[in-house]
Amino acid sequence: MSAPKSTRSTITPSMLYHKAPEAIEWLCRAFGFEKQLVCPGDIGMIDHAKLTYGNGMIMLGSAESDRFGDD
Repeated sequence: MSAPKSTRSTITPSMLYHKAPEAIEWLCRAFGFEKQLVCPGDIGMIDHAKLTYGNGMIMLGSAESDRFGDD
């Protein structure tokens, strides 16, 4: 994958994954993202993570049903 253009990032996507630790490793391996910040949560969950690619960034965390009031 080629390096991103030298422009300013204006959108930061946020995503939730059921297996966030594995998703972080895959995103870094597959697309070249770099871990800027990873805040682990309880029992293997990720409370918050920031991954960067060039001047862009995505945020992600664990999508556990009890964290959002789902049954």
